[in-house]
Amino acid sequence: MLTTRYVTGAPNWIDLGTPDIDDAAAFYGGLFDWRFQPGGPEVGGYGLFQLGGRTTAGGMRTTPEQGPPSWTVYFQTPDADATARAAEQARGSVAVQPMDVQDLGRMAILADRAGVPFGLWQPGRNKGLEVVQEPGSLCWVELYTADVPAAAAFYHSVLGLETFGADFAGGAYTTFNPAGESEDAMFGGVVPLAGDPGEEEAYWLPYFEVADTDATVARAEELGGTVRLPATDVPSVGRLAKLADPHGARFAVIRSEPQQG
Repeated sequence: MLTTRYVTGAPNWIDLGTPDIDDAAAFYGGLFDWRFQPGGPEVGGYGLFQLGGRTTAGGMRTTPEQGPPSWTVYFQTPDADATARAAEQARGSVAVQPMDVQDLGRMAILADRAGVPFGLWQPGRNKGLEVVQEPGSLCWVELYTADVPAAAAFYHSVLGLETFGADFAGGAYTTFNPAGESEDAMFGGVVPLAGDPGEEEAYWLPYFEVADTDATVARAEELGGTVRLPATDVPSVGRLAKLADPHGARFAVIRSEPQQG
């Protein structure tokens, strides 16, 4: 599963683009007990969401020209420039060219063949998120796409990701994990849009672990969020729900079932 032992191809960062970062800080603070630490003008106001002093995500104010409010998933790469070139060769695109973020690392924003945005993070002083899998932190990512084989081929070519077929809730599910890692290292999945009538466009969806899915859903509504999928049990996986924050950024929450072993 997702860990902070980041390897090439694994998610190592997420951030939120929103028109009102103060409003977002209030929402996610009330939902996950996050505290927002704003950055200075040298980083364009980009700040960090933290849980108990450990970074769980980044966030910044964005404009409509930069796209709708959304979460972006970043994947680790040892060479952001080479990975960006690989994405273009695989018929993807580069929305934000690789650039240094002080001495923290090097980042880029790409899009896959279907136009789904995702990020690259080449670690410098900042190695990635400081907490995952715990309540209030990232625990899984999921790609919704119209063409699962094409998506699997793209991310294998660009990030080296490998896919496995798994049986969940009586149906087939394709999982992603970093190259050379065991099947237990899976960190996310791929879902065909045709198999989920609640999803209409391709995108990456981050999941956050919670202690109580139903309580989190109720709290999200109290804070002005929207329930996109009510709390639902998935056998052998957990109880999950899909939400959106007050500005429409989509995410999911899950109380995972304990892993046997």
